[in-house]
Amino acid sequence: MDPLWTHCVFLLACCCGLGFGNRCDEVRKVFQLRQIGPNQLLPLSPRPGSDLQVCTSRNLTCCTKKMEEKYQLAARRDIQNLLQMSSTSLKYLISRNVAAFQETFEVLMWQAENHTNAVLQGLHRSVADRTAGPVRELFTDISLFLLGSELSVDELVQRFFDALFPLIYQHLANPALGEPSPGYAECVRSSRRDVRPFGAAPGVLADQIARSGVSGKLLLQALHLGIEVINTTDHLQLSRECRRALLKMHYCPHCQGLTESKPCMGYCLNVMRGCLASLAEIDVHWREFVGSLEGLSARMQGPQDLEHVLLGVHALIRDAVGHAQKNGARLLAQVHRLCGPPSRKSTQSVSIQHSSSSSSSSSSSSSSSRESLPLKAPVKVFGDSLAVRRRDLLRTLRHYRTYYGGLADQLCVSELVSGDGLSCWNGTDIVKSCCKESPFRNWAHWTRSKPAVETQRDVTAATVMTRTAAVVQVALR
Repeated sequence: MDPLWTHCVFLLACCCGLGFGNRCDEVRKVFQLRQIGPNQLLPLSPRPGSDLQVCTSRNLTCCTKKMEEKYQLAARRDIQNLLQMSSTSLKYLISRNVAAFQETFEVLMWQAENHTNAVLQGLHRSVADRTAGPVRELFTDISLFLLGSELSVDELVQRFFDALFPLIYQHLANPALGEPSPGYAECVRSSRRDVRPFGAAPGVLADQIARSGVSGKLLLQALHLGIEVINTTDHLQLSRECRRALLKMHYCPHCQGLTESKPCMGYCLNVMRGCLASLAEIDVHWREFVGSLEGLSARMQGPQDLEHVLLGVHALIRDAVGHAQKNGARLLAQVHRLCGPPSRKSTQSVSIQHSSSSSSSSSSSSSSSRESLPLKAPVKVFGDSLAVRRRDLLRTLRHYRTYYGGLADQLCVSELVSGDGLSCWNGTDIVKSCCKESPFRNWAHWTRSKPAVETQRDVTAATVMTRTAAVVQVALR
């Protein structure tokens, strides 16, 4: 061979090796910048890649087997971060509304308790001062029920009226005579369910709170489950085959010194739809879940409107007290028949010196004002009402109805695929980007035609799907 020609070939090989070496320097920079692993793992110069398992190539490579392992971990971490980033707005939407609903519940409870106390202030002062305790206990129990406690609504309402009756009895019997003895007060309390001094009010109130409260309670439970679904899918367990496919798509180009390359659209869709196939299976359940929230919200009106029911508690209690006063003589006779003549606390005998005219005046004044008991001016619920909050939540949540079904496509389009439309990585080499099809097609079509990842059902995701379906069924009853 001509010595001149041999010399030219040698120089050309040196130049090519030098160029590849420069690209390996870039690989080193990116490896360090992304904190993929220690720089000691990188080769000092391009090397044959015969020991590589995924990033195989006939050319020299900038990778070692240890680098390949680190790249696989990095690829998995990158996808987990993308999943969490993509769900951030959805998770924030639901979390913010859970907090807002709970805050609105608390404000409604406070307002309803104040209105109820205002109603009972129309009773004799010696009685009215002691009604605050049972009222506070009633609304505390309702709050616990709404926040998930397994309390019996009927029992907590009945317990309130049991505690209220001895006070109403004292008001009817002559409050100036003082409190009944503890034993007699207990007998009066125990007789309440037989005497029925409050008419149908206890049953009506229990029914209204139960029906509206179950809807509100279920709404909170459903939203908490929605957050759990997102948290679970954010930490999806990726199969070994998926991790290898992600490595090949994301970091195998680096082994060739192509640190800025991005995957082609079809290739990305094929890999991501396979890796996220279990999330696509959740899609139908997620759609049903969003639909059930819409149905539940539509049902929370009229008798099942929690806000309306809570702000109407004071009116029901006012009517209940009015019913007892209207039938005062009959009630006193029934109580005396069951418990005998009233006995008073001996320490209060001195207070009997109150003039009977003053007592009569107080009693008649209380009776005459019963038709329109003074109420504190209604205080506007802080922030938006429950109905407004539900409407705003559902209006935004509808945009996420197809979130899981289109997640793989969305990640490819917005985050992963080459955006210049000129060149891309196809899993083997850099090629001209020529794919013109719309990416928003069913993932199953791609995995059937040329699956890059064998689909695998995720057990954790399947469990969440089952729980989601259960909540859907309860919500739609």
